[in-house]
Amino acid sequence: MGRRRGARERGDDVLTEARVPGVELLADADRADSWFLVVEGTPQSHVDLADPSYLDFSYMRRIAHASDLVAPAHEPIDALHLGAGALSLARYVAHTRRGSRQRAVDSDAALVELVRRHLPWDRRAQLRVGIGHAREWIGARHTDSADLLVSDVFSGARTPASLTSVEYYAEAARVLRPGGFLVVNIGDGYALRHTRRQVATLRSVLPYVVLTAEPGILRGRRFGNLVLVAGHRPLPEEELGRLAHRDLEMARMLAGEELDRFTDGVLPVHDADAEDSPEPPEGLF
Repeated sequence: MGRRRGARERGDDVLTEARVPGVELLADADRADSWFLVVEGTPQSHVDLADPSYLDFSYMRRIAHASDLVAPAHEPIDALHLGAGALSLARYVAHTRRGSRQRAVDSDAALVELVRRHLPWDRRAQLRVGIGHAREWIGARHTDSADLLVSDVFSGARTPASLTSVEYYAEAARVLRPGGFLVVNIGDGYALRHTRRQVATLRSVLPYVVLTAEPGILRGRRFGNLVLVAGHRPLPEEELGRLAHRDLEMARMLAGEELDRFTDGVLPVHDADAEDSPEPPEGLF
């Protein structure tokens, strides 16, 4: 989920032959050979077919920072992507870490086929995309099989409740290798109640967690994307914070005592009391 910048609105810049209900592919007015994937009015992905290293959405760049730091530069990794979309991050990893083995899953078979046909990825990439529900799919993965696990699942503009609980994160942690990173994209705003509960939930499963977001979102001034990075071992907090701060849309990082204060008094979420992430305000996109 991201804020769409400069999509063309002319009919000849929309892939009208890609007839999937509720889905549009809109040409980027500012970059040649680039497209926005919009699902039910919500921008889900941006893809530059000529340059997979270009990531338009700021939250996606912060996810990419984690992928850059999970292993030495250019070294292949094993990556799992929950929520395929247009595979922006998978393309990025395939480009920056050639030889990486990647698997992605999405529940919408028609959307996956649309992306496969109209936004094809490099055939040399070791990337397989499956159809299924993320919670069931991750439960079937082998223990200690992923260096990078990205949880970026949205139904429209909301993350399903089943992907927000202790039980879900325990399965993700099981799949994660000792030195790997779990990265979670969250949509939230204002009091950040959902995000606080997600931080508390993830910290109850994995001991090392940091949170990054643009300052206006962290202060509750607007709705947007927040990114959690977690692992079994200490994270490269200094590098993650520096990269977030130096981004074109400068972000802040919360860790340690700041994150303690952020979640003070907040209890973890279990399957029995889990909720979908909040609905964005009308007109946000």
